[in-house]
Amino acid sequence: MEITERPTSTLVSLTETAAVKVRELMAEELEEDVSVLRVAVQGGGCSGFEYALGFDRAAQEGDHEISMHGVTVVVDPFSAPYLQGAQIDFLNGLKESGFKIDNPNASSACGCGHSFQVDDEQVAGQEQTVGGCGSGCSH
Repeated sequence: MEITERPTSTLVSLTETAAVKVRELMAEELEEDVSVLRVAVQGGGCSGFEYALGFDRAAQEGDHEISMHGVTVVVDPFSAPYLQGAQIDFLNGLKESGFKIDNPNASSACGCGHSFQVDDEQVAGQEQTVGGCGSGCSH
């Protein structure tokens, strides 16, 4: 298996497969004014942080905006250091299905892949709040 390195200068990247799925899901939204995919990090989960993906009407002040494959992705300033260089993909297989985030900043992750932990030195200036398992994954 060949490993492809992604430049970490891109805050968050979205694969073409993930972008297709995001556009499909946006089209199904009842709110017609949903126009961006918001990617965030929040405290909690088995490993300390959880990923949060959701739709929003627009970027907020201070958000980072990235457009790729016809999708605008927004990331808030708190989440940005934790997501630097992360890639969002969509898997549609028998064993794994759903969005998957490959995050080079994660020093460890729980088995379900929805929460992660970072080394203190990796994300300087950000306070890490570790929480219990709230995502329902099993260890």
